[in-house]
Amino acid sequence: MFFTYVAKSLIREFYYKGHCANLELRLQEHNEGKTKSNKCYAPFKIVYFEEFNTRLEAIDREKYFKTSAGRKFIKAKITMVP
Repeated sequence: MFFTYVAKSLIREFYYKGHCANLELRLQEHNEGKTKSNKCYAPFKIVYFEEFNTRLEAIDREKYFKTSAGRKFIKAKITMVP
């Protein structure tokens, strides 16, 4: 299984979109500062994710999340979460 996810910084208004095979491990890596591009935004929490059978599907969905339409989709989804 592969995941496409959105992680929200707990200290700044920043959302990271990515894909991985192990969601829990990937969140741990983000929170330990092992991702150079966003370590200054740590800690994170996962606010949205989707599951896929192939890495290619997850990558395609991540690319969508990074488009204008994808950002609107994510915004609508995460505002529904209490």
